[in-house]
Amino acid sequence: MSRKGQSITLSVSERDKAELENLALEFGMMWGDRPNISKLIEAIARHQLTIGKNNDWSESRIRALDRAMRVLADIGQNEQAQIIAQLLLERSELPIPLRTDIESFLGNLPPQWRLEIDRYILRNQPFQLSYQDARHHVWNFTVLYAKVTPHEKRQYLDCWCEETEGNLDVEELQHNWSLRLDRIQDAAVLPIAGEWRSGLAEIDVEMYLFAGLAFAYQPKPEDKINEWLPDTKKVRRVVRRVSSTFWFIREVMQYAPDCVIVAPENVRSLIKEKLKTLCQHYDIDVDS
Repeated sequence: MSRKGQSITLSVSERDKAELENLALEFGMMWGDRPNISKLIEAIARHQLTIGKNNDWSESRIRALDRAMRVLADIGQNEQAQIIAQLLLERSELPIPLRTDIESFLGNLPPQWRLEIDRYILRNQPFQLSYQDARHHVWNFTVLYAKVTPHEKRQYLDCWCEETEGNLDVEELQHNWSLRLDRIQDAAVLPIAGEWRSGLAEIDVEMYLFAGLAFAYQPKPEDKINEWLPDTKKVRRVVRRVSSTFWFIREVMQYAPDCVIVAPENVRSLIKEKLKTLCQHYDIDVDS
């Protein structure tokens, strides 16, 4: 004779019952094709499943994981960001506003073409990118290097492409493009044969920093040289690797007149043209 198992009665809400059934489904505790709560409880009683606390994470840990999730999303590591988001949503101590924000993040995942770009970048796979801008102009890029970079709170695809037509940067950097991702509504992305480059094209730009800026300057990873000029202790000389004069000039112009570009001449000329235009707007005569 078979021995009947003893029955117990659980007094739970419909929501809790649904959660128990989801757990039974997750751990394969089934009766036919339906999740079985009794099997779930039996597995817990036999220590086949371990019960752990789900409300003992510190605020600093949650904040660090949330920050990591957003940084990963900013640099295009969307799959990793989603993993952290799901991990956070499993925690019962998650504040309601943060939970709502993370759920919104998961509900607004990047389009398929963006995920494909992220995967190609991870695999160092050259690809063809085609899209139409708001003026109905079709752009085609053969991308041999790319990275997702935040510029002024927006995400851009900084990439090295075979195409240079329409690029207004200095000649040495005209293979580099900076494409604002949120302006691309739809795109075709296809893998192509080719060799992935080690990085963007770069040039060395030398600048002098004066006054308080010279003392307050914080070195950047792109700096090759950061030193005081030997004949003075009031001027700092910085040589930086630059891949886009557009972003570089936007940065240094905010520090004028305490930042002067010394070399190369083509970058120095770009700064001078902007200063001339500024003087004209303020009715200041410029002789040269």
